[in-house]
Amino acid sequence: MTFPPLRVAIVETTGLGDRSYLVDDGTTAVAVDPQRDIDRLTALLAARGLRLSHVVETHVHNDYVSGGLELARTTGATYVLAAGDDLAYDHHPVVDGDVLTAGAMRLRVLHTPGHTHHHVSYVLEDAAGGVHGVFTGGSLLYGATGRTDLVDPADTDALTHAQYHSVRRLAAELPADTAVYPTHGFGSFCSATPTSGDASTVGAQEHVNPALTLDEQTYVDTLIAGLGAYPAYYAHMGPVNRSGPGPVDLSIPAPVDPAELRRRIAGGEWVVDLRDRTAFAAGHLAGSVGMELSQNFLTYLGWLHPWGAPLTLIGESAEQVAQARRELVRIGVDRLSGVAYGAIDRLAGGRPLRSYPVSDFAGLAAALHAGPVTVLDARRDDERATGAVPGSLHIPIHLLADRADEVPAGEVWIYCGSGYRASIAASILDRPGRAPVLVDDDWASAAVVGLDSAVLPAGR
Repeated sequence: MTFPPLRVAIVETTGLGDRSYLVDDGTTAVAVDPQRDIDRLTALLAARGLRLSHVVETHVHNDYVSGGLELARTTGATYVLAAGDDLAYDHHPVVDGDVLTAGAMRLRVLHTPGHTHHHVSYVLEDAAGGVHGVFTGGSLLYGATGRTDLVDPADTDALTHAQYHSVRRLAAELPADTAVYPTHGFGSFCSATPTSGDASTVGAQEHVNPALTLDEQTYVDTLIAGLGAYPAYYAHMGPVNRSGPGPVDLSIPAPVDPAELRRRIAGGEWVVDLRDRTAFAAGHLAGSVGMELSQNFLTYLGWLHPWGAPLTLIGESAEQVAQARRELVRIGVDRLSGVAYGAIDRLAGGRPLRSYPVSDFAGLAAALHAGPVTVLDARRDDERATGAVPGSLHIPIHLLADRADEVPAGEVWIYCGSGYRASIAASILDRPGRAPVLVDDDWASAAVVGLDSAVLPAGR
């Protein structure tokens, strides 16, 4: 018997380091771990003339607000989650061994705890039982596994052992050529360790994945030792996803005028400038925070912005603000206090702009050679532990707002791994009495000019 080919479409969300999937048989489709802005999936369904039969979640997500509930309600699809989680809405609970039928497709449920207690993976099969892939969520990633400390710190050890056995089960029960389709692992902090590659199979992972190459206790010890800080907004994602996210709203509030922007900044509200980091350095509103709208924007705004606090966005254009709005709803920042866009001189309303210089590691080396210079390292502890600029002060970017008074007055050169976090730090420190200099450069360049010191203990 001939079966229709099964297609797997990947929907990337690079700002979160995650993937969603739409799999179909030419007529019927299933969505896996959809993001909040479901229009990307509904557009794909319409373009291909597909009927969505199921929306399946591998787990209750801790790094983004799911679009699964709204997508299921909008399309009439069955909403599927693992049994065991306390959820405030109707859904179809599944347990290990269940099989979902969707057109010519079958999704076989495997309980793969570790990333969460009730985490499941879905084995994609055709009607004859032939295996075409496995959707592994936060379990088996490319060269890594999902982190195990997001549910409860007290459960981390037990979940790490469970993660080991879950990955081993996948490798034992599935053919070596089974394509692996993880949700996390493309920059997401849900990955316990860095991942590698953008495609893989079960067989390939047997040679590189720590859960498949290390003994159990070594794997557990290594994973737990490597768990570092993760974005503060994660604490809100699980509760939102359990209670049921509201319908997504991508509308833009009315623009505010320069006087209102000044009032909000003076009142201590967050006014975030989305422009390129060098454009911000060249001229910006005093008291605003520079967060370039790029791949890292969502992670660091979600990490640094106090949850629920007023937020106003400044952009070069209405389109730039709209893109930021789309990014923000993915982590539940549904309400903007206002927006402003256009030439920064106009938004300043005739008031003088602030600015600071931009340099690189070669410039920093020259400045250090000329005399004493205050240097701030805005990287995480794990990055600091591999080496740092000698004599630099270390305050990770997510701690800077509370520890800014530790930074001496006057000139301070600020670096990170790429320039992005350093640019945020420079904008936070750009206040009267301080003169930041942004080191807009990759950390690898530090070694080229002799600024990469020996390995330092974390926190120094």
